[in-house]
Amino acid sequence: MQPDHSSRRQSRRWFLRLGAAWSAALVACRSRSIGPSSEPRVLGAPVSPYGSRSGFEKATRFFNRDTKVPLEEASSRTPLHDTYGIITPSSLHFERHHAGVPELDPSTHTLTIHGLVERPLVFTVDELKRMPSVSRIHFLECSGNSGSEWRGGSFDSDVQRSHGLTSCSEWTGVPVATLLRECSVKTGASWVLAEGADACKLARSIPMSKIMEDALVAYAQNGEPLRPEQGYPMRLFLPGWEGNANVKWLRRLKVLDRPAMTREETSKYTDLMPDGTARQFTFVMEAKSLITRPSGGDTLPGPGVYEMTGVAWSGRGRISGVEITVDGGSSWTPAELQSPVLPRAHTRFRWTWTWDGREALFASRCTDETGYTQPTVAALVNVRGTSSQYHNNGIQAWRIAADGKVSNGNRG
Repeated sequence: MQPDHSSRRQSRRWFLRLGAAWSAALVACRSRSIGPSSEPRVLGAPVSPYGSRSGFEKATRFFNRDTKVPLEEASSRTPLHDTYGIITPSSLHFERHHAGVPELDPSTHTLTIHGLVERPLVFTVDELKRMPSVSRIHFLECSGNSGSEWRGGSFDSDVQRSHGLTSCSEWTGVPVATLLRECSVKTGASWVLAEGADACKLARSIPMSKIMEDALVAYAQNGEPLRPEQGYPMRLFLPGWEGNANVKWLRRLKVLDRPAMTREETSKYTDLMPDGTARQFTFVMEAKSLITRPSGGDTLPGPGVYEMTGVAWSGRGRISGVEITVDGGSSWTPAELQSPVLPRAHTRFRWTWTWDGREALFASRCTDETGYTQPTVAALVNVRGTSSQYHNNGIQAWRIAADGKVSNGNRG
């Protein structure tokens, strides 16, 4: 194959322009340098039984303290603006509960598997931990994430409040398929009812095909036991599927020949359509991306070079590409995907932007390995109306004003 000299010249010109821009930025940084601190050295803190973060770091999960909904039924949101890479610290992973966080003793808590099986079994936590395990990095997203954006959201909403119901962790546990093989599933079994041990006994029906494909009974997250608010001592984990179906504090799996039609899959977690019908069992979280820095609530100090960064994910597999627009969608430019790019996991993307100080409307959109491309909110509304609050994967735009303030670009 002959080399493309035109492309090489363009790439070289782009590289030289980028180098010049970064050199200017570094010179500006050096001009403000005042040298190393001359403060006297003092003895540091001693070792501790459990690590803690620096007192200078203040990122926390947001939750609405003024809501009329009891906090036992509320949610907290991951500070996406203040996270790096693709792994969310367990302490900052979003929460969503329906009856508070139960306190379960792992020495007495068990998982029962029954229903259409030849051999019903009860597993203790220790027995599960002795079985062959797997560890996988996957995102988890509440189907209500960015639900406020169906109607344009609020002008001053930030990325945490509007999109913070998604996080990404390494999950460790036993494949549910392994457990079902031990129980010997009967002919005709096609669904599994998963039930939690919280006060409301939250339960969801899961197709057998998903259970046998990649479902886990997870007991660890990011290298340590699950946090109580994430389902300790065990939870169901379904890679790429809506958060509510990933039943926490898992206590039983009942094998069935049809869905159980629980409250959470009839009166809740369905998508009301404009004609009055409702989509049911819409488990998969579609491809979605989001610029997290800069984003709503930020103020840029002035024109110059900035690194735009964010995350993309899809419940159908890997992210194959992310594009950036800074002119409201008139043109799109490919962003760089940061390794690793994993299936059904957050993927970090980056793009170098030279802001000229004028108002701009910027956003990202992603495409996954199935060829599906993230749509605009308007395109979703055109098909599904505005009666639903679930499964909004529309493009999120941010507007930067001439004074550097960044606000919700989907509003107005």
